[in-house]
Amino acid sequence: MYAQVKVQPLHGNKYKVLEDIVYKDIVIPKGYETNGADIPRAFWSYMPPNKSDILPAVIVHDFLCDLEDYTKADIYFEEVLQLLGIRGFDLFILTKSVKIYHKVKYKI
Repeated sequence: MYAQVKVQPLHGNKYKVLEDIVYKDIVIPKGYETNGADIPRAFWSYMPPNKSDILPAVIVHDFLCDLEDYTKADIYFEEVLQLLGIRGFDLFILTKSVKIYHKVKYKI
């Protein structure tokens, strides 16, 4: 997994993956589209939804959520964040936020 991913910005805060992304047992194919992180606007000053520092983790998470593998999505999200050097409070907030989001949205 690379610390940087190649994406093309699209209309409406979406991004298209320009090269396959491989992490562990998944391959996110070239052409996959993501909307970045679903972060409420009130928190954008602290953590913008498309912050490049976390975009690789967001893409992995979104891809697995599209496959409805939410448990793996959360685990891999945290792992990739750690690989990207995200630690401490930021790591805690990001990982807990996605778990809460899944419980609210998907009742899991």
